[in-house]
Formats: sequence, structure tokens, C-alpha cells
Amino acid sequence: MKKVISQALTLLVVEDDPGDFGLIRVSVRLAKLERSVDSVIWAKTLAEAIEQCRQHRPDVVLLDLSLPDSSGLATVQAIRAIAPDTPIVVLTGRDDNTLVVAALEAGAQDYLLKGHFDHDTLGRAVRNALVREKLESRMRHAEAELRIAATAFESQEGIFVTNVEGIILKVNHAFTEITGYSAAEAVGQNASLTKSGRHDAAFYAAMWKSIQTAGAWKGEIWNRRKNGEVYPEWLTITAVKNSQGETTHYVSTLTDITARKQAEDEIRHLAFYDPLTRLPNRRLLLDRLQQALASKARSGREGALLFIDLDNFKDLNDTLGHDIGDRLLQQVAQRLVTCVREGDTVARLGGDEFVVMLEDLSKSSREAATQTETVGEKIIITLNQTYLIEGHEQHSTPSIGATLFGSGQNSVDELLKRADLAMYQAKAAGRNTMRFFDPEMQAVVAARAALEADLRRGLQEEQLLLYYQAQVDSAGKLTGAEALVRWQHPQRGLVPPFEFIPLAEDTGLILPLGHWVLATACAQLVVWSAQEATAHLSLAVNVSARQFHHEDFVAQVIAVLEQTGAPPHKLKLELTESMLVHDIEDIIVKMAALKEAGVSFSLDDFGTGYSSLSYLKRLPLDQLKIDQSFVRNVCNDFNDGAIAQAIIALSQTMGLSVIAEGVETEEQRDFLGRLGCQAYQGYLFSRPLPVGEFEKLFKIFG
Repeated sequence: MKKVISQALTLLVVEDDPGDFGLIRVSVRLAKLERSVDSVIWAKTLAEAIEQCRQHRPDVVLLDLSLPDSSGLATVQAIRAIAPDTPIVVLTGRDDNTLVVAALEAGAQDYLLKGHFDHDTLGRAVRNALVREKLESRMRHAEAELRIAATAFESQEGIFVTNVEGIILKVNHAFTEITGYSAAEAVGQNASLTKSGRHDAAFYAAMWKSIQTAGAWKGEIWNRRKNGEVYPEWLTITAVKNSQGETTHYVSTLTDITARKQAEDEIRHLAFYDPLTRLPNRRLLLDRLQQALASKARSGREGALLFIDLDNFKDLNDTLGHDIGDRLLQQVAQRLVTCVREGDTVARLGGDEFVVMLEDLSKSSREAATQTETVGEKIIITLNQTYLIEGHEQHSTPSIGATLFGSGQNSVDELLKRADLAMYQAKAAGRNTMRFFDPEMQAVVAARAALEADLRRGLQEEQLLLYYQAQVDSAGKLTGAEALVRWQHPQRGLVPPFEFIPLAEDTGLILPLGHWVLATACAQLVVWSAQEATAHLSLAVNVSARQFHHEDFVAQVIAVLEQTGAPPHKLKLELTESMLVHDIEDIIVKMAALKEAGVSFSLDDFGTGYSSLSYLKRLPLDQLKIDQSFVRNVCNDFNDGAIAQAIIALSQTMGLSVIAEGVETEEQRDFLGRLGCQAYQGYLFSRPLPVGEFEKLFKIFG
């Protein structure tokens, strides 16, 4: 099936998991490709994939190895059979080198490990697959041409004839073109005229043994042209016998296979080297690391891994563009190579992550650690030097995590994990530094992973609760509440928000969690609105930065309001001041859309962040919230009192209401009241309570 190359790309994603397909489709859209993506087709089974290949002839196939109706290498072979010219990028959840190599041998051009790639990595894989398929197609075409030439135009191969002593008697024009020797220069010379010196006596002994026993030899050989260039050729030597069976001559045909060898080398390079930096890639690093561990077991000499991540590289990429980022990565790679010995390995894992593998260190762990630290310090000093890119100076610093090979029980994956953990400890220590792996880090990470798994289960099993903290006016009347999420863990009990909210932010679970909070709060508003005693209550709901910046946030809020029937004017969304640092225009557009729907906004933690007053006046806010850090000492700290007074005055000037949180004493309330604050929230009035206990406050506050 011959593909017609179009200007835009058509990608076929063969994946039975809808969630994985959605992530891949988003990554494809974000990826930087030389050709735009016209369509992303989805097939959930091998049968569907085969039909889609027939109908759409995709430019690239992103193929999951495990499908409902096929698995493993059979899946690759089936796609290759129906679409032999279409490059395949394998998607696998197993970090298995043997499986990857087998998939590549079966016809795949590249592979990606699920959960370990972003849109940049996917884009590179697609580009590499297209380039690799093009090279392989050229090689297949070249081989076909050679077969035709050997059959129909045999004279176009280099040919020379010798006597039994190996003296050249005749050559053709192709021989001259390949070797550089004219007929006059070659005839009369021994066939060793073109000998390169690369092969030993045993090689030639085996060649002549084959000629004597089978009457012919053929194979790959390195020979030398007249100009001294050594090149690879495919040589066939056939013995010519007389009627008595005696050898009288030898006819040799030769073909220059330089182009084919270059294509093979380039394909091999693409498989094991990073195309941007020309450094070994993850696959080659893992192979060398496995060999290094085996060598360490034999020799007893230590080795080490240094995991290097460039600090704030994403900011440089986002502000100056990926071209500048790529140039920086290339220069970093060049500098890293200068920091190590010839036998050590510098590899690029992807993005701004590099790994240095040191071998043949001291047998003493203490001395090996010192040697590793010396290399790490050299890397830090070298990478801190100014980079000159397109005439402009750029600066970059590394965070380095290091680990020794240690006992022979450590696996390749375990060592990489340890170096990665140590790198994050270096980040936490302020960046631009180096840290060795600490076993306690692993315990912390394991506990965090367990908590993440529990939180996922908690969302599914409805273990989350909403607590409500009262908000009152200057007369002490209950005006509303703030909805605060709690987690009732079946074994841990009530988990405080500071333990799981940051985790939810980091893992993306804040999106389903935030949606649940919003939907539950709106459902409670409906209940209160139906009762005369509580119909006046408003409800404040905290919104995370990640949740607010989601492209569908406005539609989600409006959908929840419509589905629950909650009154929009009773819903107050609390935004934190730190959210205003990024993409202020998008924030204003979303706030305006929700404001038009009737939703109000409160700016939480006001005064603790970095918001600009010029931005603040453009936001359609309804309320400022004085942070409890100012309220705590407002009565006896002049600065806190002055800040609270300034916030109240600012809110009055801008026509906004103001509320103080963290009010715990009557003295604090009275002080704030004298400054003009007319709304309060804090333990003086009520702790956060479950809805049943909160509703008992109606009798107290009215």
C-alpha cells in the first residue's frame, strides 16, 4: 500500500484506554512538528487499526502493544504487514529493553514509555520516526536497485578478472569509477592492490578456503581506493574452471556499499543517540549502565550516577522560544563531555535532564564519593559559565543528584530512581547544588506515593467531606460561610488539608477534587435557599490556580450551577493573590464571564502575594480578604495594624467589601471594626464544622 505524502499529517493512535488516548491527542496538538496535524484518528483494537490504515493511510501510527485483540510483537507485525511504509511509534507501559529492541526489529521506528513523556518528547518521537522510515525506505529502494542491476546490468558492477596467481588481467569501467584505478594502472598488478589492511590473515584464509571448496566467496569487505580512502564493498569472487575442473581464472564483482552503510549507521544512531545533542539516549545509557554494574561486580571498583536537571529551563523555553532552548541544551551537552573522562558516559534522558555515569572509581565507597563530588563540583562550575547564544548572553545552573552503584543488589531502575530523588533534594536545597542520595528520601517519597493512591481511592469512594466556617457581619449576624474540604480517611482518620491539598495540586487530582467541592457546595446552597431562615446565606468556595486556569473552568462552573439549580448570586469564588502572577488577561476574561452569570469573587490572602495594583483595579472583584497573618497580631504589631488599615481603605476606595479571616478574639474584632472592617471569619465565631453542626449556629447568630 503506497502512501501519498500530504502537506498535513494524519496520525493513527491505536490505544484501548480512552484516558491515554486523550492525553496522547493533547500532546500531539501541543507538539512542535514541521508539518501540521490534520487529524488524529483513534482505533481501540487491532481490527479497527487495520481498517483505519486501509481507509486513511496515516502518516504515523502511535501503537499500544497491548490491545484487546492482540498483544506484543504480533501487533507491530500486523500493522507493518498492512502498512509497510508507515512509521510506527510503540507506546508501552513496560520499561523493558528486550521488548523495545524486539519491537524495533519487528518494524517499529521508535518507542515511548507511558507516563514518562510530554508533548516535546512525543513530537521528537514522531519526527524521528518519519526521518527513520524515510531512511529505511531509501535503503530498501537502494537494495532493490542493486538486485535489478545485478540481474539486468551486471556490467555496471565493478568487475575484474585475475589469473590463478591473482594478477589482474582485465577490469571494467565501473571498477575504475569505484576504485579510482584505470585499466592501465590495474592490469598486471596483484589483486591485493586495493587491500585496506583492516582484515587479518585469518579473514583471507577463510575466504580462500570457501573459494577452493565451494568455488566462490561473497561477503562484505573493506578495501582502499587509489586516493587512500578506505570504503566498504560487497565482493563476490567466482572461480572459473576448465573442462578438466581446473581453476584457470577468478572473476570478481564488487559494489561500493558506502551509502548503505551510512544509512544503517544513521538508523543505528537515531535508535541509540539523542538527535539534538548527539549524546547517548536513555536506551543506550541503560545498556551501558547494565554493563557497568556487571563490571563493578567483577572488579569491585565503584561507579556513580549523576542526575542533572537545568534550573528554570522551562522559563527560558517559554520566554525565549524552543530554538534558544535547544541551542542551550546543545552547549550544555558539549560542556558536560569536557567534565568527564573518555571512558565515562554523558547521556540525555530528554527535556533538560542529563545523566553522567562514572566508572572505574575507587573500591572504597568513601573515596568514590569524594571522586564523584569532585566531578559534580566541576560540572556546576562549568555549567554556571555564561552561554553566548545568537549574540546574547544566557545563564543556566544545574541541580545534581548523585548516587554510588553500591551493592550488587541495586538494579538499573533503582539507581536512576535514587539519583533522581537526590536531584530533587538538590532542588529543595535552593538549586545550583549537588546532593547525594539519602535513604530517608525514599521513605518520604514512598509515603507520598501511598498518600496519592489513597487520595485517588478517597475521591472514588466519596471519603471527602465539606466543613463550613461561619462568616458574620459587625452585628454578629450570620451572613454566609466558607466551604472547606476535609478527608475522612478510613485508617488515618481526619486528614488535614495541608497534607493532601499540595499533593492534589502536584498530581492534578485538584481538578476532580475542586469540581467535587464546587458541586457539593452548590447543592448545599440549594438546600439553604429553600429555607427562609437560611435563604440569605452566601457560600465561599476556594479555587486553585490549576483549576481556574483550566480551559473549561467557566463552562464547568456554569454547568454545575445549572445542574444543581444553585443561585449564582449566592456563590462566591475565592481566588488567591498568587494566581494573578500568570496570564492576567485570561483571568480577567474568565472572571468577567462568571460575573455576568451572577457569580461573585473574593481575593483571598490579600497582601501576602505579588499582585500589582494596576492589575487589581481591572479585576471584577467584589471583596478583599485580610489574611490571618496580619490579623493575628493586629492589636499589638504596628505594621500589621497599618497593613490591615491600608487594605480596608483600599477596599472602600475601590467600592469593595472587606472581610478579615482568622479572628480569634473580641479585641481583634473590635480593633478591625474601628478601622472600618464590617465582616469577620474565625474561631471567635466558629471553627469549621460539618453541615449538621454548622446549622445549629443559626440559633446562635440568627
